[in-house]
Amino acid sequence: MSKSVLSMSMSLDGYIATPDDYLGGADDERLHHWFATAGESGPAKELVDAQMACGAVLTGRRTAELMDHWGGDHKGAPIFVVSHRPPGPAARYFYPKVHYVTDIVSAMEQAKEAAGDRTVELRGASVGQSALAAGVLDEIQVHQIPVLLGRGRRLFDELPAEIELEVVQVIDTPEATHIRYRVGR
Repeated sequence: MSKSVLSMSMSLDGYIATPDDYLGGADDERLHHWFATAGESGPAKELVDAQMACGAVLTGRRTAELMDHWGGDHKGAPIFVVSHRPPGPAARYFYPKVHYVTDIVSAMEQAKEAAGDRTVELRGASVGQSALAAGVLDEIQVHQIPVLLGRGRRLFDELPAEIELEVVQVIDTPEATHIRYRVGR
């Protein structure tokens, strides 16, 4: 069965974007340099390959719209968007692999079914927090970037309770420390 993984790049002080939704720093992509420089081989490249080989993507509406629904296709994987509002025109008419679902539990069930034995990759802090609160998130992959942003959007702003995590894997590269956690139930 599929497992769900929230995968996010984060500054050392816990931010995933600046207050205006830029991804960090003067060049707007500071938190994702590691991804672009993963290279042809090595541990960071393996992380990128695993993310791209997912069976489904689960995201919130805000992230989906900021990313233009990944053009309606995330490397062949269907995209499930959690939202209480109907999809906009692009998602409704031109992106047949984009599915709008009203609640996180149902969205996760549909995404896992679609993913088969591959992972469901979660994109966005809000959907990650919702999945944690609902008890449907299996793992968290943090790409810890050696920078202090000092302000912005935090990955875990509000949680319903303390959540225990188990370290599954740590990969250290010059651009980031990649830490994978299993979510305690």
